Amino acid sequence: MGINKKTQSCLAGLALMGWSVMAQAAWEFNFQVPATKAAQTVIDLHNLMMIVIMIIFIGVFAVMFYSVFKHRKSKGHQAAQFHDNTMVEIAWTVVPLLILVAMAWPATKALLNMRDTAQADITIKATGYQWKWGYDYLKGEGEGIRFISLTATPADQVRGTAPKGENYLLEVDRHLVVPVGKKIRMLTTATDVIHSWWVPALAVKQDAIPGYVRDTWFKAEKEGIYRGQCAELCGKDHAFMPIVVEVVSAEKYATWVEAQKKQMSAAADEVGKTYSLEELKSRGEKVYAANCVACHQANGKGLPPAFPALDGSKLAKGPMKDHVNIVLNGKPNTAMAAYGGQLGDGDIAAVVTYERNAWGNKTGDMVQPADIKAARK
Repeated sequence: MGINKKTQSCLAGLALMGWSVMAQAAWEFNFQVPATKAAQTVIDLHNLMMIVIMIIFIGVFAVMFYSVFKHRKSKGHQAAQFHDNTMVEIAWTVVPLLILVAMAWPATKALLNMRDTAQADITIKATGYQWKWGYDYLKGEGEGIRFISLTATPADQVRGTAPKGENYLLEVDRHLVVPVGKKIRMLTTATDVIHSWWVPALAVKQDAIPGYVRDTWFKAEKEGIYRGQCAELCGKDHAFMPIVVEVVSAEKYATWVEAQKKQMSAAADEVGKTYSLEELKSRGEKVYAANCVACHQANGKGLPPAFPALDGSKLAKGPMKDHVNIVLNGKPNTAMAAYGGQLGDGDIAAVVTYERNAWGNKTGDMVQPADIKAARK
């Protein structure tokens, strides 16, 4: 049965589109450009293993195809009649064993080096949340700095109503900043489910497990921005947990540390301030968009039954003490996380005020930072 001209035109068009997509694709098949010695070691080890594997592959299949071709029945070849060959059996046992030992030696050496977190210059704890990362600088210059890092990909790009940016789903509002040439020890943990802190160019990948603290390290050899992701399927917004590590000079790092400490000091001072309803609602709307909208939705209707509505809810219209408590401490056995360790007093006061006055919740209630500080005790 022939194909009509219209069908032929459609097939030709599809083929042309496919070829166009293929021509524009970045045919990259190797690792990211390494930024640490450990990452370069991983690449060298990978290349070495591939060479060994290819030699074995070519050798085995060359012997197999030669045997099939030279000893085929059509040439009148008769199968040899024997039951065993001690030398052959020894050879095919000993040779693979020696190959495995030779491959295991550099692999073990590289792995032990990647696990050696001693004598770190800076220690940072990365905490996985659904769905963001929190960072605490625990040791070294910058000690005491802590912040939450959220995805910064615009919502219209996610919805497909705007062209995807260069770093689609790989950008955050606050980078993890570290100095070049310093050994950085990363402690990983989580508050809800298993996450994984992964930055390929730094050769760092460590699971973040609730109730456990695990560690890894890296030492960037050059300045730059290195991107990664959560590499463990952790829930519906797993794709929205990017990691951005910014490696800077010692001078820039010192300047960044000073700026962060000033910012934290200003946040601590706001406990004594009183804000108007409009100020709290405006700030709270931004906090809600960054932390709550994924589950409770922009319209406050939620995604029942997993994520209940806030618009018209008993929580948002009920006792303010209960509302503050659930935001601070979360709700056991649900997806509602405890934000007391993630957000400051001012942000929690603002988002509670916003939720009690947004949509159809016109309570007129206000929560001040001092109220949140008192509720923490």
